[in-house]
Amino acid sequence: MNFWWILTLVSTFCFMEFMAWFSHKYIMHGFLWSLHKDHHVKDHKSWFERNDLFFIFYALVSSGFVILWGEANFWLGLPIAAGIFLYGLTYFLVHDIFIHQRFKIFRNANGKYAKGIRRAHKIHHKHTGKEDGECFGMLWVPMKYFK
Repeated sequence: MNFWWILTLVSTFCFMEFMAWFSHKYIMHGFLWSLHKDHHVKDHKSWFERNDLFFIFYALVSSGFVILWGEANFWLGLPIAAGIFLYGLTYFLVHDIFIHQRFKIFRNANGKYAKGIRRAHKIHHKHTGKEDGECFGMLWVPMKYFK
């Protein structure tokens, strides 16, 4: 791995935080609210949520970059795919496991950053409708939630 490969991976990971915020605010709380609604209003019996389909979308995007890397010799494809994958893994660990406790681990993390992320997400879920939401990001949240 060289400098450009690592820079591309890290840049992609950081860009994915923007994509998570953008897609959460304008797509999930917009025209695809029907898929995201069950994440805010627990009216289903299954462990899986329709909201989980967004994970599949980003997995397909990541896979597409792997295909571009392998089939079209697009060298940036692999570090971009890796950045998307690592962000997805981080999202799963932070959002699904740490915040929503879909698996009962990481329950005792109580550092300042952990509390800030939990607080911001709790405020986000305070709104059960698609309008009037706040805190659409995951890893970067406003400083007011760390006080």
